[in-house]
Amino acid sequence: MNISRRALLAVAGAASASSLMGLPAFAADKGKVGIAMPTKSSTRWIHDGESMVAQFKAAGYDADLQYAEDDIPTQLNQIENMITSGVKALIIAAIDGTTLSNALANAAAAGIKVIAYDRLIRQSKDVDYYTTFDNFQVGVLQANSLVAGLKERFPGVKPWNIELFGGSPDDNNAFFFFDGAMSVLKPMIDAGEIAVPSGQMDMKVCGTLRWDGAVAQSRMDNLLSSNYGDKKLNGALSPYDGLSIGILSSVKGVGYGSGDMKMPVVTGQDCEIPSIKSIIAGEQYSSIFKDTRELAKVTVKMVDTVLSGGTPEVNDTKTYDNGVKVVPSYLLKPVPVDKSNWKEVLVGSGYYTEDQLK
Repeated sequence: MNISRRALLAVAGAASASSLMGLPAFAADKGKVGIAMPTKSSTRWIHDGESMVAQFKAAGYDADLQYAEDDIPTQLNQIENMITSGVKALIIAAIDGTTLSNALANAAAAGIKVIAYDRLIRQSKDVDYYTTFDNFQVGVLQANSLVAGLKERFPGVKPWNIELFGGSPDDNNAFFFFDGAMSVLKPMIDAGEIAVPSGQMDMKVCGTLRWDGAVAQSRMDNLLSSNYGDKKLNGALSPYDGLSIGILSSVKGVGYGSGDMKMPVVTGQDCEIPSIKSIIAGEQYSSIFKDTRELAKVTVKMVDTVLSGGTPEVNDTKTYDNGVKVVPSYLLKPVPVDKSNWKEVLVGSGYYTEDQLK
């Protein structure tokens, strides 16, 4: 075929321009990946899904993103359909990390790589990698923030009266969050600096199924009516913003935050917009920022490396034992956010605009 020099220069120029714009000159069709997210009820999962779809498409992949609205059979069905449709990799944020063994065995039989996303998938040898944040450190940061808030709001009170809330018992992360927090709080409880008037200090009673804020609100209602007739609540360990909002609704309902009843110190996680507005208003004390854009970036890079025949980068090969194997993991660092730094961390990074938080 006789191609003119002018035509060749035009093609080369177009390719160069595409490269300068940060886009592939000729995007390769690398196949399809399946992304199984738990629910749209939390904005963080929406951000996770959107970030991954955009980044996978930029890397040359089609992405099938599905949300299961916290229904286990729905998520299983979605994953099975993805396997049947011929995805090359599965990225799964499991609703229940113990229910996927058969589906993942099917994936392995089909040569499909499986990445557990943010939530560890348990009791399966067919999990290839895990991408998440340092979940034990999340709990440590939450407890440190709780103690800092107690010192700030209740400087003359000892012991401080607090209550403990855990995440969903079917989410492996919930135990890391709780254990991390208790590594800070339990020595202070033993030393008499902190009291838990209800006596409820075990995940078996502190856990909140499906991370349900209404369940947390109801439990706090019961804790207050049963244990705080002649006491004041000073703080609550909350592992997630959706629970924090429920806890705050409960305490405000009995007068905290008005008159001489100071608002208890309530922690959180995920920096959801209602909670950041609450922090700005002086109600919720803190949250933990987990930049889902960075987690998506690490996950997309890991999948691309694996599917290209390479070995992806991991930084933890000891911590995450799923009951069958230790899953090679990549951990990102969480960042505490409170009234002093929300603008710098969240607006400064471009995660939110300031208008979104007004």
